[in-house]
Amino acid sequence: MLSRITYFLCLLLMCYTSFFFYPRWKQHGAEAAIAWDVSGYYWYLPSVFIYQDLEHQGFKDSVLKKYAPTGDDFQQGMRLDNGNYVMKYSSGMAVMFLPFFTVAHILAGPMGYPRDGFSAPYQLGIQLGGFLISVLGLWYLRKLLLIFYEDKVVALTMFLLVFGSNYLNYSSVDCGMSHCWLFTIYVFLLLNTHYFYQSFKIKYAIRIGLLVGLATLTRPTDVISCLIPLLWGMERISFTAIKERAKLALKQFKGLLLAGICAALVISVQLVYWKHVSGRWLVYSYGDQSFSWRHPHWFLYSFNYRCGWLTYTPMLILAVVGFVPFLIKGKNRIAIIIFCLLNYYIVSAWDIWWYGGRAMVQSYPLLIFPLSALVAAALDKRVLLWLLAPFAFLFIYFNTWITWQSHRGQLYDNDNMTERYFWRVVGRWSVPEGTLVLRDKAELYEAQPMDIHLLYQNDLRTDTATAAHYLVLNKQVQGSPTYSFPFNGDHAKWLRVQAKFHCEHKEWNVWKMTQFVVRLVDKSKPGDGTVKENMIRVYRLLDGGDTKDISLDMKLPVEHYDSVRVLFWNGDSDKELTISDLKAWSFSK
Repeated sequence: MLSRITYFLCLLLMCYTSFFFYPRWKQHGAEAAIAWDVSGYYWYLPSVFIYQDLEHQGFKDSVLKKYAPTGDDFQQGMRLDNGNYVMKYSSGMAVMFLPFFTVAHILAGPMGYPRDGFSAPYQLGIQLGGFLISVLGLWYLRKLLLIFYEDKVVALTMFLLVFGSNYLNYSSVDCGMSHCWLFTIYVFLLLNTHYFYQSFKIKYAIRIGLLVGLATLTRPTDVISCLIPLLWGMERISFTAIKERAKLALKQFKGLLLAGICAALVISVQLVYWKHVSGRWLVYSYGDQSFSWRHPHWFLYSFNYRCGWLTYTPMLILAVVGFVPFLIKGKNRIAIIIFCLLNYYIVSAWDIWWYGGRAMVQSYPLLIFPLSALVAAALDKRVLLWLLAPFAFLFIYFNTWITWQSHRGQLYDNDNMTERYFWRVVGRWSVPEGTLVLRDKAELYEAQPMDIHLLYQNDLRTDTATAAHYLVLNKQVQGSPTYSFPFNGDHAKWLRVQAKFHCEHKEWNVWKMTQFVVRLVDKSKPGDGTVKENMIRVYRLLDGGDTKDISLDMKLPVEHYDSVRVLFWNGDSDKELTISDLKAWSFSK
C-alpha cells in the first residue's frame, strides 16, 4: 500500500532528524533533551524517586549548577506562602515519562553515569520515549485516516504533514515537549471514539475516559478533548440533532459514566499533588501568566514574524483551506470543527502568544481531516492539483529550511525576527553579514551612497595624552556618554553612523549584547524629543578578537528634527568592548 511506503519514508526522515541531524540527548545545558519546559514536566520524577523531596526542592540548586536546564534560574516551579514549591506544569508528562525514566535509572549506574536524574541515560531515555510515541502516533494516524479516505489520499496527507509541517521538529528533535505526546493521545482518542460509535462496547468508553483524563492531566486546557466523543457523528447543529444526541447519551449512560469516572481518576493525580504541597485542591501555578479571553491574540499568534503559527508552518494554510471541501463531504464535521475552533481560541488567548505554533501540533490529528479533504479534492480535479502542488513543494522547502535554521543554522532568531529581516533571509542559506542588523530596530542601505557629507567625527579618546585610551564598556562601565551634533536633514535621505569596535571575547547572550543607538531629536518637543530611533546589537557582527567598523543606517523621516544623539549601552555584559572613531555622514541615495 502506498500509505505504508510513505509511512516508512516519513520514519526514515524522523530517524535522521532525531538521531543524526540534531540529537538533543547529546546536547548540554538549555539545548539538552531535559531542558526548559521539558525539565519542568520531568521534575516530578527525580523529586519523588531520587531525592524524595517533592515539597522543598532542596536539590534544585545543585542540579541547576551542574546541568543548567534553565540556566541558573529555577523556572520549573514557584514557591508558595507555606514555604513549599509547586511545579509549574501539571504532571501528565511525568506520568508518561515514568517508564523511560525507570529504564534509564536502572541502567545509569551499571553504565557508569550518575544516578541523578539528568545524566546521559536519562536524557536519551526522554528523547527516545518522545520519538517512539511519535512513531506510534503516526502509524495509528494512518489507520485512522484509512477509515475515511483512500490510500493515495492518506499517503499524500502523511507526506505533507511530516515533510511540510512543524510536526517533524516536535516528533523528532523537540520530542520531549508535550506536543507529540498529545498528538498521539488525540489519535488514540479519535480511533477509540470511532470504534465506540461502531459497537458501543464498554472497553472503548473506558479507553476514551482514560485518554481524556491523560490529555487534561498533561495540559489542563485539553479538557476540551471531551467534546470529541460527545459530538462525534453529528453532522449538523439543530434541535432535532441535539435531541437525538441526548437520547443516545441516556441510552449509553453506563459507558458515559464509566468514561467520566476514568477521566476523573486520572485528573485526580494532579489534585492530590496540589493538596499535598499547598493544602488546597486547586493551585494556579503559572504566576502572572494568564489568558486574555476577551481579546485573544488571533493575528499575532498566527502571523507574527517572530514565531507565528502560519508564518512558520504555512503547510497548515492548506488545512485551513481544506475546511471548504470538508464542510461539503467530510464526516463528523461538528466534532472536528468545534474542537478546532475552540482549541485555536484557547491557544490564541494565552498572553505569551510568542510561544508559537507548537501549541497547535496536538490538534493536527483533527486538522488532518480538512487537509485530507483538500488532497482528495485535488486528486479528483487535476486543475486544483496543479494549482496547489507548487504551494505544497514551496512549503516543504520552507519547512526544511526553518528546521535546519532553528537548530544548526544562523539565520533564524526566534527572539528577534523582524519583518524586514524575515523577508531578507527566508529560504536562503547565507546572506551578507550586514543583514544581521535587521534583527534589531535598524535599516540597511546596500547600494553605493551618493552625495556624501561628513557631519560628525569623534575618536572617543578618554585620555587625550594617550591615543590608545578609547571608550571602554564592561561590567563596571555599562553606558557611554551621549554624543550629540546638529542635523536637520539638509535635503539628505539617509543618515549613516559608524564606529570602530574591538572585543577579545564575544557576548552570546542577546539580552546582554552592547547596543549601538542612534536617535533623531527635535529639541522643541516635550520629553527627550525623540523623533526616530534605530538600534543594533553590535555583538551580532563581532567574534572574539575582532576589530571592525560597524555602521548603523537610518532612513530620514519627514518629521522635523534638529539634532542627532548617539550612545552605547552594555546590557550588563561582563565582556569588555572598546569603541573608537565615531563618525556620521548624510547622503541622498
